[in-house]
Amino acid sequence: MTIFSVRHITSYHYKRPVHFGQHRLMFRPRDSFDQTLLTCSLDVSPRPASVRWIHDVFGNCIALVDITAASAELRFETVIRLEHTAQVPLDLEIDRKALSFPFAYDEDEAIDLERTIVRHYPDPGDEVGKWARQFVPVSRQARTGHILMTLCYAIHESFSYARRFEHGTQPPDVTLRLRSGTCRDFALLMMEATRSLGFAARFVTGYVYVPDRDGSVTLGGGATHAWCQVYLPGAGWVEFDPTNGIVGNRDLIRVGVARDPRQAVPLSGSYDGGARDFDSMRVQVNVTTEQEFNAASSG
Repeated sequence: MTIFSVRHITSYHYKRPVHFGQHRLMFRPRDSFDQTLLTCSLDVSPRPASVRWIHDVFGNCIALVDITAASAELRFETVIRLEHTAQVPLDLEIDRKALSFPFAYDEDEAIDLERTIVRHYPDPGDEVGKWARQFVPVSRQARTGHILMTLCYAIHESFSYARRFEHGTQPPDVTLRLRSGTCRDFALLMMEATRSLGFAARFVTGYVYVPDRDGSVTLGGGATHAWCQVYLPGAGWVEFDPTNGIVGNRDLIRVGVARDPRQAVPLSGSYDGGARDFDSMRVQVNVTTEQEFNAASSG
């Protein structure tokens, strides 16, 4: 078991004081058997008129922030601490009927999984589907876990990470053609690839712990992280991080899940003004183990 601390700061800067619409934050981790939230804080400047918590359609915790004061800067700082236990529930825990590919989900589960199985993005030439099928052996029995792990590692080893400052997520066929993208792009590509094979898959937003950055409260990862989950009978929703080649939840802090990346934006909102009023945005994310975090803070 590990105790992680996450400090996430997002600040927006404007050329003149502006008024703000409601902002929506998704930063509170999902409590589960493999991660337990210990503390959680939210600091907003200017001081918000109200902060209201809700659960969205997927059961994610959402903070709705209303701000009445005008300002030339809007700043959100969140700090979370949680207990984290690494899990790799693949092959050893899959139901016998699902060990070999293809398999069928139980009828009761299939009803609820339906929208996470169907593909969401156009692929006229079935390029993503063709690419996914190359990881399914044709000359011997295909093992479900092997197919998924190989697909995950293929993205990690054959695609180049390229930070992109534009909003949104790249269509999967574009990521496949360019062989490059962000973590959100890679997660979506793996989701659509596994869906083309008949698996249920969903998007995950959260944080990743990078040991080389532990102990620093100034050296940030710069952004949140994204990966995907695939539903396997007997094992449940299993984590796959194609950006880092991680199978299971090792070093991954799960905040929100969704059917599509557009439903899992960590922070969104609006301001009353023109495009020229906006100056810049800065993001800093620090994921540390608590012992190192405290040592660095006290120094």
